[in-house]
Amino acid sequence: MTDYILAIDQGTTGTTALLVGHDLRVHGRHTVDFPQHFPNPGWVEHNPEEIWVSVRQAILELLEATGTANKQIMAVGITNQRETTLLWERTDGRPVANAIVWQCRRSAPICQKLKDQGLEEIYRRRTGLVLDPYFSGTKLTWLFQESAELKHRAEDGHLIFGTIDTFLVWRLTGGKTHVTDVSNASRTLMMDLKSLDWVDDLLEPLAVPRCVLPELVPSAQVYGHTRGLDFLPDGIPIAGMAGDQQAALFGQACFESGQSKCTYGTGAFILENIGDQPLPSKHGLLTTVAWQLNGKTSYALEGSAFIAGAAVQWLRDGLGLIRSSEEIEALAQQVEDNGGVIFIPALTGLGAPHWKSDARGQITGLTRGTTAAHLARATLEGIALQVHGLVAAMADDCGEASSILKVDGGAANNNLLMQMQADLLNQPVSRPETVETTALGAAMLAGLSIGFWNDTQELAASWQEERCFEPQAESAWRESLLNQWQEAIGKM
Repeated sequence: MTDYILAIDQGTTGTTALLVGHDLRVHGRHTVDFPQHFPNPGWVEHNPEEIWVSVRQAILELLEATGTANKQIMAVGITNQRETTLLWERTDGRPVANAIVWQCRRSAPICQKLKDQGLEEIYRRRTGLVLDPYFSGTKLTWLFQESAELKHRAEDGHLIFGTIDTFLVWRLTGGKTHVTDVSNASRTLMMDLKSLDWVDDLLEPLAVPRCVLPELVPSAQVYGHTRGLDFLPDGIPIAGMAGDQQAALFGQACFESGQSKCTYGTGAFILENIGDQPLPSKHGLLTTVAWQLNGKTSYALEGSAFIAGAAVQWLRDGLGLIRSSEEIEALAQQVEDNGGVIFIPALTGLGAPHWKSDARGQITGLTRGTTAAHLARATLEGIALQVHGLVAAMADDCGEASSILKVDGGAANNNLLMQMQADLLNQPVSRPETVETTALGAAMLAGLSIGFWNDTQELAASWQEERCFEPQAESAWRESLLNQWQEAIGKM
């Protein structure tokens, strides 16, 4: 009977439960979507109970479909949408408000006020982040500003805060464990990168009481055991967790400094392992904790394009140009080039290196000859061009470019997009056999905690490449497209 690590990948639009074997292969998966809530323009919310139902249902249906016995599950690993902010009752775990999702822009005025107070450099230096609505801290501030009752109850110790990892561990352990790992904590604006601790100097301007915060823990450790659930037995160790992008870096076996990956999901997120010391960026990239393992902390530089796969979804749902996301590749291949069309997919603002929270999507170069195929191609190019800008900034910060970019996420299955990326970067793009490396990373961390795998060397030896995309385009094409992109960006 085969033993597995159960990985919970709690994402922005759904939850996926996966069974990962000792061979690092996914032996079963099941995804359950849940609704997105948009109460106001620029606001994005999730109902925490709908997230919990999706977790329960994904696990139940996975185990049923695979015929997996409970005793085959050695441990649980968790990876999650990172900055999404929750607040719930300490006694019974009942959420007191909808979760404020990482994409939500409602705390922009709070960020601006902190900037006006001259605090941005302090937060940049201490946390590696910028003052942007993306991060958890100002979302929590907004909740307290909107409700004096919530603020008072938090100060009195009746309410507790967490990102999704914290909420899931709390629920899985029957309310016994209130923790977050340092990779998720490094996305809150409240943790010091070097001390790996909550810092009063960061909490006070946000008006966040320390008593509401979870305990900070490593990314690989037994945090607690399942308890009181109707879909898993008591006693399974919850043994590893990391934010989704850090988990993907780990799942791509980027264990050494200089190794990098890009995850193409709702957004596109590139991370490069920079070793055991945090490195400030000259280009607005973020410095973040990659993971803490065996007492050693690894850091990463991160660049984020808020919209990647979501741009394809917009073509499908907003414009009706395609019936499924998979159709975009064939549509874009109907034309040899973009016909002069440039699409900047800033549908929820621009991240690094621009950090323009008020930017909005822009399509330029439309003519009477523009077709749906041109727009489809421009959309894929817009994704690849955003990533190119991030890679270039990262190379300048680190002093050299990585030799290869590992890729994963749903949109990494698009061969045309991956070839575009290799052509724009003028370097190889490597796609692994298992593109669900976010969940794989969570499973790896949990497995290391319980001895399912011995060490990262064993994991690196087991990582397998499925396809490598080598650069094929001429430099004239690359330079022309980059010039078109820079001209369009400059007009925003």
